[in-house]
Amino acid sequence: MKILIKNGRMVDPASGLDQVGDLAITASRITALGNVSADFEPDRVIDATGLIVAPGLVDLAVRLREPGHEHEGMLESELAAAAAGGVTSVVCLPDTDPTLDEPGLVEMLKLRARKLSRCRLFPLGALTRGLKGENLTEMAELHEAGCVGYSQAEVPIKDTQVLQRAMQYAATFGYTVWLRPQDPWLGKGVAASGAVATRLGLSGVPVSAETIAIHTIVELVRVTGARVHLCRISSAVGVDLVRQAKAQGLPITADVSINSLMLTDVDIGYFNSSMRVTPALRQGRDRDALRAGLLDGTLDALVSDHNPVSEDEKTLPFGEATPGATGVELLLSLAMKWSGADQQDQPAAESLRQALSVVTQGPVKVLGDALGSLTHSAGRLVEGGVADIVLFDPTVRWQVQPSALVSQGKHTPFAFESTGFELAGRVRLTLVAGQVAHDAQDRDQA
Repeated sequence: MKILIKNGRMVDPASGLDQVGDLAITASRITALGNVSADFEPDRVIDATGLIVAPGLVDLAVRLREPGHEHEGMLESELAAAAAGGVTSVVCLPDTDPTLDEPGLVEMLKLRARKLSRCRLFPLGALTRGLKGENLTEMAELHEAGCVGYSQAEVPIKDTQVLQRAMQYAATFGYTVWLRPQDPWLGKGVAASGAVATRLGLSGVPVSAETIAIHTIVELVRVTGARVHLCRISSAVGVDLVRQAKAQGLPITADVSINSLMLTDVDIGYFNSSMRVTPALRQGRDRDALRAGLLDGTLDALVSDHNPVSEDEKTLPFGEATPGATGVELLLSLAMKWSGADQQDQPAAESLRQALSVVTQGPVKVLGDALGSLTHSAGRLVEGGVADIVLFDPTVRWQVQPSALVSQGKHTPFAFESTGFELAGRVRLTLVAGQVAHDAQDRDQA
């Protein structure tokens, strides 16, 4: 199919492109950027006047709840939610039921995702069997099945020797280990340690739960040479430790979730269970350090940490509610809010570049060669590159209403009733490999 996108503001953080023009797509590739031949005969013409045409977003932390919730159609609904948010590629975690520790499970998941044609799926395989932290998985077989890295999700490995062996194995084959740094003994609380947790009588998670784990991981990187991605850094001290490790040339990358970037422990209010997320929301100084770390490149990517939680699991006392929140549909708008790109109808070039960079260029850098044939064009607008594209209207102001979300998980800490946030930017069209994955006009008519 040939598509012509006319008069859009094309923005690509990787190349510095920011200009109004036309873009041509043939089959799954971008064939012209800016100067479209008069001989080009499209099957569909899209008028993008007033819209921003950008690379499709890449989200490094999305839970799809499959395998385990096939009867609820979770894969279909959550990939549709990703497309509705302009996300064209997602990395899913291995803490499914059963765990993604067998090649057959990975192949089945990727096959189902391809049939849905909503979003590209890049699974993380389990680092240890059943995420039990005891026996290593067959990483080479999982890699052949399509895994882009290996993770324990939220389950820390208690035995440091097992972690060292896992990192040695991964380093031998050039695989990346994805770790959420949290000490298994100090990280058992339900809220960040501090005045708010004390006042509410909630068990606390100290900053040291994160920093002790980071110290351990950094030392093991020195010993093994393994490439490690630190997932969802949540503290100011954690940001400093990542900065120091990078300055020493260690092969470490890191991300931060939209929850930690935008909210603090004060937002828990009177035990609002929608604010029960992992990692726990910390103090204002931590949030400020995370924002600065994302701006200066210490933190490589912004993630939604999308984890749809059912009504029954969430409408419980704060300490008993299941941690997690829906976020993939909000990633673009919240990135714009962080960078200040939401302050005007047509965002300034620098603020828009910053917003898009941390959800396109940054995540692609983290994934690296694991993207295979997409390595040099994912997260970019480039002639000959894959046509994963989002068109969004920066002038639209909207409030998050849970009932209007595509995801089956309706709980989000960014519901207007909780934060009062007004967001900017609405996705109008999402293309994956040149095919329409989401069209807001179709949804509005439905």
